[in-house]
Amino acid sequence: MTEKTNLVGNAQTLRPAQVAGCTPAQVVQWLAEQDLTARELQGTRVMTGLTMDSREVQEGDLYVALGGAKAHGASFVEAALKLGASALLTDAEGLEIAQASTDIPDDFGIIVCEDLRRAVGPLSARIYNSQPDDGSAPRLFAMTGTNGKTTSTYMINSIMKALGHTTGLIGTIEILAGGQAIASKLTTPESPHVHSLIALMREQNITAAAMEVSSHALDYRRVDGIRYDISGFTNLTQDHLDQHGTMQSYFESKAELFTPQRSRRAVITVDDEWGEKMAQGAADAMGAENVVRLATAHGAGLTALPAHCGAADWALVDVARHGIGHTFTVQRGDGTKLTTSTQLPADFNVSNAALAAVMVYESALDGAERELIKKVLADPATLTPVVPGRMQLISTAPTALVDFAHNPDALKRALEAIEPASSEGKIIIVFGATGERDQTKRPIMGEIAASYADIVVVTDDDPHGEAAAPIREAIVTGALTAVEGGARARQVLNLEPRSHAIAEAINLAGPADSILIAGRGHEVAQDVAGTDIELDDRVETAKALEEAGFTVLEAYSSERK
Repeated sequence: MTEKTNLVGNAQTLRPAQVAGCTPAQVVQWLAEQDLTARELQGTRVMTGLTMDSREVQEGDLYVALGGAKAHGASFVEAALKLGASALLTDAEGLEIAQASTDIPDDFGIIVCEDLRRAVGPLSARIYNSQPDDGSAPRLFAMTGTNGKTTSTYMINSIMKALGHTTGLIGTIEILAGGQAIASKLTTPESPHVHSLIALMREQNITAAAMEVSSHALDYRRVDGIRYDISGFTNLTQDHLDQHGTMQSYFESKAELFTPQRSRRAVITVDDEWGEKMAQGAADAMGAENVVRLATAHGAGLTALPAHCGAADWALVDVARHGIGHTFTVQRGDGTKLTTSTQLPADFNVSNAALAAVMVYESALDGAERELIKKVLADPATLTPVVPGRMQLISTAPTALVDFAHNPDALKRALEAIEPASSEGKIIIVFGATGERDQTKRPIMGEIAASYADIVVVTDDDPHGEAAAPIREAIVTGALTAVEGGARARQVLNLEPRSHAIAEAINLAGPADSILIAGRGHEVAQDVAGTDIELDDRVETAKALEEAGFTVLEAYSSERK
């Protein structure tokens, strides 16, 4: 057993303190158990960690060198050696590159395996012992879907805290482990990071953890070697088609989570054909007894249980507006009821809350825990966590919110959620579209904005390496086409930079209006041609509101800072 330093700073450096070492021979044996053929060529050094990035190597690591778009990872083996790597795992091409080096000592391990992507997850699980057979790992919740993953995981985290658990979280915004908040670079980190984080959580006596699982994570095997106690599905709407090509391909990636190798149990939201299809596929793969269906009618609820609701299935009923949030009941086919509420705005947050509540209830170990779950859900605070950049309220007169909505369905739902209470109020939206991503959704988002808002302000999101002006023009074209067809919008503006667009939108607002700043949410830097420009929508919105003479919530007030 080797003690390692737990570095703090990002998910890539967080490691458990105690790691049992392994030898190249053990690695070959472990890979054989996964039906992977590997050859041990040399080396006697003990390995106590694993990384796929030579810049992240820590003393004792197994450096996994894969082929890349620009260079093979084996080209950096000498850099990995200097940082303390104990061994190299690579393919035939990488072996040839490594053998050309004159600086590799005889005791440095070299292992060759052709299917490296498939090897990394199971190896990480064994090296870090992330989910041992003794049941000491945290209870793991996984959440996938297009929209709602982040909010739902925060809600699960909040419920588990209320139940007395010490909790962890791995997601888009941040990673919470052992009380440390770490900024997140990816929705789901690479598999060595995921396994080391789970092992760290176990070591720090964290008893429950919620995790976002993206389609990218499943495609790139970032969650291989992990088996979740319960996994949830929110919805499937158009997004990431630049990667997947078709909605069917996107669906198939998400469906990989709902297999017996990855999940013990599942709760699937069945509000449309994709949900129904996901539930059926999960039942076929995992067994119908391990799959629970949840009908929420997109958060609006149902007047009664649907006819097809089985004794083990759930439905959202009795939804009522309460302040900016809702009270509601989730009822199971056998008559079990969970009555609760959330003060987060929007119907879709009711769906998120219902899914989180059902997942936790379905994960309960016994009747006593189920009764306690009912009790904690009666407190409105339980399902009202602060989720950075998700329908985050900045002011109430006008109602100004910052939200991450960055695809057509999310934009539509967010706009529907902020309809002003007064007929005199109007909706103003500020948004853009990300560069180097799915271009087909840009005019669609413009059309939706013009259909549900009175004033549409199109600006830049993260252009990345793409020219910003054509992105805005594509959105504006969709909006103006909708206006010509009789859409709601009275005004469509094309403004940049984003801070100016936010300020101009607020200058057009009155106290009865609703303003949505959409697309970037919690992000604090804007990527323009590879350069990060400091920009936080929440800060810019609060600043513009105060300059326009409006009052912001105390947390955002300049007087408080």
